[in-house]
Amino acid sequence: MQPNAWWTEIEQRADRAPAQPRVALLMAGHDVPIGSIEPALGERMAAAGLPIVRAGEGAWQVAAPADPSLARLARWLNDEGLGSRWRDELLEVCDTAGRPLAAIERSVVRPLGIATAAVHLVGRCADGSVWVQQRALDKATDPGLWDTLMGGLMAHGESVRTTLVRETWEEAGLLLHELAEIEPIGEVVVRRPVSDGYMVERIHVYEALLPDGLVPHNQDGEVERFERLSLETLRARLEADRFTLEASLVLLRWLRHRGLR
Repeated sequence: MQPNAWWTEIEQRADRAPAQPRVALLMAGHDVPIGSIEPALGERMAAAGLPIVRAGEGAWQVAAPADPSLARLARWLNDEGLGSRWRDELLEVCDTAGRPLAAIERSVVRPLGIATAAVHLVGRCADGSVWVQQRALDKATDPGLWDTLMGGLMAHGESVRTTLVRETWEEAGLLLHELAEIEPIGEVVVRRPVSDGYMVERIHVYEALLPDGLVPHNQDGEVERFERLSLETLRARLEADRFTLEASLVLLRWLRHRGLR
């Protein structure tokens, strides 16, 4: 596949409509959506006595107070097997205008179409090579695929910088003061159907220079191994579809930023 064709395909795969029709999910007291759900799921949750009601023909509304209501929805979704593995991690719930309104268990954001925020770090070396990681073989999502040096979700109450610091240590065993030329290089947005619902994610993309002799070491058990790839090998592995979709999109952004497209 020619590079431009591959880049176009990646961008198309990262911007896809839901597999099934969905309607807006609102929070009581707010008229800007916090997510989206399939109408049949709204019916099931209402029938189960959960704090959710119809809001006209094209929306469902979560009752106030926000956090306890979302916690009940999350527990029910988990009990019904409709989310991913329970994580005991809270993520921010924002409306589509970006205003934070509440928090919810990480494992159920996709059934509810709630947008997440993430941070990815591209680690380059002075000779032009790039550090990448292979995701652990027992990861629930994309096991064994390749990823950027670091990529992680922003937890409830975190800033982009806090997430960058935390995830760089947890995933790569690196401290920011050990790195050079740390720079934000933009954002990418992913909208696509996934096995447990609909994914909407805004990814903050950073790059940094790893000094020679500095080698990443995973701390949280979620990385199988790291490799340092030449640009030629990186492109070949990308075009062979061996990276996660999100990592491919991030690395495409980085290649463009560096003028290496």
